Amino acid sequence: MNLRAVIFDFGNVLCRPPTEQQLSDAAAVCGVTVEEFVHAFWRNRREYDRGMDAREYWSELAKFIGRAFDDSTLQDLMRREIAFWSHFDARVLSWSDDLRHAGLKTGILSNLPRTLGESLRAEPGFLDHFDQVTFSYELGVIKPEPEIYHHAIQRLGIEPAQALFLDDRAENVQGALVAGLHGEIFTTWEEFLTHDRARYGLPEPQFGAVAKPA
Repeated sequence: MNLRAVIFDFGNVLCRPPTEQQLSDAAAVCGVTVEEFVHAFWRNRREYDRGMDAREYWSELAKFIGRAFDDSTLQDLMRREIAFWSHFDARVLSWSDDLRHAGLKTGILSNLPRTLGESLRAEPGFLDHFDQVTFSYELGVIKPEPEIYHHAIQRLGIEPAQALFLDDRAENVQGALVAGLHGEIFTTWEEFLTHDRARYGLPEPQFGAVAKPA
């Protein structure tokens, strides 16, 4: 297998998911249960990731749960959403650097909205770990649509079969396979190291193969 690149999803791969406390606090702001908030949060996510304006997304969420948010609440929820996805996994970021030192390219391919994408682009040092970044809202295309995988591959300057894509959602990994990439479902860092890394001939992490979360 002649891999030349590893491409990472963002949510639940490069960062950890929102905490129960974060979701509970956001639900309280909206005046609903956590279960109701989570359902509403993911209900129209595909169009949000495709480029829908953040105010429109949160206003539609408010209507769905029978509420109306003022400007202050909209701003608060936008800030909370960025915080949901701001707990980066330093172990995976460090391994991305190991891959580059070993001569491979690295990239991000993620469905996410403009507010989060702009925050990541402004985060000091975050994108320094990657050779190429593909964010859905910038293209108006989302996984598992084939165009988004083709964009990432073309920008990396490689053939599809030379890339491994890691994502926590099976449908997105299937989309990568259809586009000609290799793909693996990423459940946990430890699981990936134990079952997948060596199969692809990828280097071991230099900081310790079973490093635990901070």
